[in-house]
Amino acid sequence: MKKFLPLLLILISSIFIFSCKDDDDDYVNVDVEYPAVYDLNVNFKFNATDGWFYDQAFNNPLLDQDYVVIYRQAGTENGAVVWQPIPRTLYLEQGELDYDFDFTKNDFLIYAGGTYDISTTPQYLNNQRFRVVLVPAVFGKNANVEDIRKMSYEEVIAKYNIDDSKVGTF
Repeated sequence: MKKFLPLLLILISSIFIFSCKDDDDDYVNVDVEYPAVYDLNVNFKFNATDGWFYDQAFNNPLLDQDYVVIYRQAGTENGAVVWQPIPRTLYLEQGELDYDFDFTKNDFLIYAGGTYDISTTPQYLNNQRFRVVLVPAVFGKNANVEDIRKMSYEEVIAKYNIDDSKVGTF
């Protein structure tokens, strides 16, 4: 019995040693510094499938739970830029003009559409400035997506501690 107990202890401890999983090699090497902010100067293109759109690929694929928020420059106030979250509807004399977007881990599209022929108002299709904010997966997985889309630019920057002094370009 004295020999059996040490052997039993060695057997039990070896089960624990070999059953531990080593995940140190399971990581994703991402070259993008997160969180990240990018500026775009957009001239929308037109095709029959997407209508008026602007598309842009990311330099590196996003992680599955990363989230993208896009804002349109609506003007300036006291020298500060006014950013409006999109989707956004503008109510013009001609009718309604809508900006919206979608994204995948590889790219994003910004759409412009309306209740009238929006090509008659090129000032809303050309030289439009947008700001793209990448919210990293560590925040995105626990975040309510609808809440993020409704937040102002300043709220997103503050909540996710984003340094927007280093705005990049694609």
